[in-house]
Amino acid sequence: MNNEELKSNLLSSKHWLRLLFMVLFALLFQVATLVMWVLVVLQFLFSLITGRDNKNLRTFGASLSTYIHQTLKFLTYVSDEKPFPFADWPSENEVVTEADVTVVVATPVATPVVETPVDSNKPSATGGPEIDLGTLPDKRW
Repeated sequence: MNNEELKSNLLSSKHWLRLLFMVLFALLFQVATLVMWVLVVLQFLFSLITGRDNKNLRTFGASLSTYIHQTLKFLTYVSDEKPFPFADWPSENEVVTEADVTVVVATPVATPVVETPVDSNKPSATGGPEIDLGTLPDKRW
């Protein structure tokens, strides 16, 4: 990078405007985190008293966690999309739930052992019986 590029980058209003948005969203992130903790306590108390969680709190918690995720993506330059209030609040359709996720667990399969008879009377280059290395089992999972 030469001096002209550096000077152009430093004077670019695009970078400084992004910094202002980043400070704003860092503050909103802190507020959203505080609201999330209040939500956690409320949901726990509701569950403790009634024996089950509150659907409305669960739905709001899901959209709030999506908003926090969107904010972190903007702050870390993963996304250039500005989250709420410059975009719509995350709807229930944007929230990923456990029902939307399929988990596939792969189990390792052992390779069958194929035994090849060794002719012990046949001399090899090492003086011992000759072993075909192509028939040894593969120990990788």
